[in-house]
Amino acid sequence: MVRRRRRFIAALLLCAATAVAVGQLTPAPEDTTVIVVAARDLASGTMLGATDVALQRLPQDAVPAAALRTQDSVAGRQLAGPLRQGQVLTDAALLGSGLLVGTPIGSQAVPIRLADAATVALIHPGQLVNVVLSTSTGLDDVADNQMLAEAVPVLWKPPDVGLSQDLLPGKEAGGLVVVAATGNQALKLAGASARGKVFLVLVTSAEQPSAATPSGEGAVP
Repeated sequence: MVRRRRRFIAALLLCAATAVAVGQLTPAPEDTTVIVVAARDLASGTMLGATDVALQRLPQDAVPAAALRTQDSVAGRQLAGPLRQGQVLTDAALLGSGLLVGTPIGSQAVPIRLADAATVALIHPGQLVNVVLSTSTGLDDVADNQMLAEAVPVLWKPPDVGLSQDLLPGKEAGGLVVVAATGNQALKLAGASARGKVFLVLVTSAEQPSAATPSGEGAVP
């Protein structure tokens, strides 16, 4: 009987061997989790709604720390900066305590109002700035410029377009930016616009090498 069914038995053994081989070669299923991503390109200051975000499943080891997991957790929240379609939303992407994520311990988020609101168009979150207070006692007096804070990062600025998405309504957001400051800097920055005119000077990172000094004929000494 075995000889009569040897082909059938051989076929069964071949199928079993194939199944074992496939099982060995097939990778184990990845441990995945669902996170919230931007459903489209989103501007800074966007008030998030159901059509602005989507759910996506990613491998657990590829999910950033503090990634948001449900759409309800972002509904009605406002973006601190722009997002590209597909970017993962974390607490640092939203206005609130997340603005200070990654800053030194003890940092404080300080809003300041600039004398020249047009300066806001030149900066972006993450830009380092010097904050300068300019005061004078009369029209004929020379302005006295005082450095309030050096190389502090911008945490938030109003959206470039769309007043309806501003952190503050109407003209109240004009010229307003939020910077990260130490406790001593925060004391100087608080209410600075009431003491004079506040200006920003854009600076580069302290770790970034300075531009090469021109050499040769015509170089500036």
